[in-house]
Amino acid sequence: MSRRRKKEKKPALILRLVWHYGWHPGRVMREVLEWAEVIVVAVGLAVLIMTFITVRMHVPTDSMYPTINGDQSLLKADSFFVDRITYYFRDPKPGDIVVFRHTWYIRIQSVEDGSAAEAAAVPTGVDLAYVNAEEAYTAEAIERAIADVPVGTNLMIWTADGQRYDLGPKPEGAVSLEDFGIQLKIKTKMWVKRLIAVGGQTVQIVGGDVYVDGEKLEGELFDRYYYSNDDRFQYGIEPTLVPEGCFFMLGDNSGNSLDSRYWGFVARKDIVGVPYLRVWPLSRISLM
Repeated sequence: MSRRRKKEKKPALILRLVWHYGWHPGRVMREVLEWAEVIVVAVGLAVLIMTFITVRMHVPTDSMYPTINGDQSLLKADSFFVDRITYYFRDPKPGDIVVFRHTWYIRIQSVEDGSAAEAAAVPTGVDLAYVNAEEAYTAEAIERAIADVPVGTNLMIWTADGQRYDLGPKPEGAVSLEDFGIQLKIKTKMWVKRLIAVGGQTVQIVGGDVYVDGEKLEGELFDRYYYSNDDRFQYGIEPTLVPEGCFFMLGDNSGNSLDSRYWGFVARKDIVGVPYLRVWPLSRISLM
């Protein structure tokens, strides 16, 4: 009985492709092309996974302590993988720990020649801190601050180094800093907080407790003290209606958390996913 011939390995796709177009590379070049194909496929799969399936992040602050540990040096900071698939099939709900993209800094990128900003000697490459009395946490906050200034009233901005600049009277129809000659660069990063309320609900913090639609949130997920005594808090101190398609987020360690009390709401489009596997430090490896 004849022994079956071993099935020959199929040539790499890239080799079949170049052969089709009449090029027959030598042995060394064939190996180079085969390795190139492996690398391209691996990179492509990694991009697809990081875009649609999972992403890894760490937390440099203690805003979610003790649920998630943070550390500026990153040596002790929790590092974990984020599931990007879950929210394709269901909406985030109160109590979820949610990863989302939000503003990290807003920087003055350029100043237009002959503009009000140039006349005020506004520098470039510095971070914007305030527009009038409004902290520049988001583009929406900046637009809101400009809208609140009456036409003809001088618009003031502060940079993160404490310098103040007078942009002069607000002209008719001005709605953004571009109307004063300022181009901004807005950098975002991933944040992680606990979802408290969804669009259409009303949220308020009273005496350290959170009330949603007048009902106190209770249970292990909300068993902590929520602070409401900072003059910079703008949302959730009085009954605050969460816009449709948005979410109200708080850090578990609310005494050390920059969250929705300061900058408002997170849009559905900015949601990344939910943490599911802690991989660092080694002593804390666990499902989340």
